[in-house]
Amino acid sequence: MKAVMSVKKGVALAMMLSSVMMSSAHALTVYTAGPGSLAKNLATGYEKKTGVKVNIFQATTGKVMARLEAEQANPQADILISASWDTAEDLHARGWLLPYQSSNADKVPASLKNAEYVAQGISALGIVWNTKSGTPEPKEWQDLTAPAFKDKVTTPDPALSGASLDLLIGLQNSMGDKAWALFDALKQNGMVVSGPNAQAVTPVMQGAKAAVFGAVDYVSYGNISQGESLKVIFPASGTVIAPRPMMILKTTQHADDAKAFVDYVLSPEGQAMVADAWLMPARTDVQAKRPLLNDLRILPTSQDGGSERGEILQRFNTLFSK
Repeated sequence: MKAVMSVKKGVALAMMLSSVMMSSAHALTVYTAGPGSLAKNLATGYEKKTGVKVNIFQATTGKVMARLEAEQANPQADILISASWDTAEDLHARGWLLPYQSSNADKVPASLKNAEYVAQGISALGIVWNTKSGTPEPKEWQDLTAPAFKDKVTTPDPALSGASLDLLIGLQNSMGDKAWALFDALKQNGMVVSGPNAQAVTPVMQGAKAAVFGAVDYVSYGNISQGESLKVIFPASGTVIAPRPMMILKTTQHADDAKAFVDYVLSPEGQAMVADAWLMPARTDVQAKRPLLNDLRILPTSQDGGSERGEILQRFNTLFSK
């Protein structure tokens, strides 16, 4: 009798383990740059639709990429959502991506998709100004060089933010040498290079500084919705956008589930969640509570490969290390 019981227990245990293994085998792993709340909402919505569990690793793009690199021998991620378009271009060049074009991407502009990756959403860079700072409201990038903003401006470090480097490139493409005269005037006026975006915005939000030159917009829109005394300003002379590429890794063991996740993120329901996170939806037929692409003058950021990016970054770093 004991033998029969132990066999039954063994069978039950084996069945339980096998079901656990099956459920984990059916789990989808998504590596994503923030916002964390958006990733959780998309995962929950997808799970409800499909029954497939989603495991999320959320960190900065740099940390996400470092983890991908470290796991090359034993890949864990099925899907990557980055805050930098450069990431997708790099992984494409290395042959790491699985081609997939979702039918839900039909409403995504051609410049924000290709055969291997597509924008989940888009942010833009602007001036973030503390409305209680006692300074005049800036309208243009140049306004931050005025005496009223002496020692009161921060900017994210372009070495840590691809979007910040894109802004430098965009301004150089549109203004030529006048862009470097602008950067020099900002330096002379005491602008501080402050690490990643959050470190540039925090002193402005706290009132220690008055404005950020080139802050990622959606974070500040979220802060404003929670009552912070901030305003996001997009200069009429132009700014740059930061599309957030979503891609499936070629090493995925769950290609069908991964494709279904991309479909869900690009569905009207998924894109409404993107809009709720204060990003611009990738789809042009989904509304948002903030300015969209058509409301902005977008500066060109095309350049001749990584070498020019490196040269511009070096020139900026040299200027601000004097």
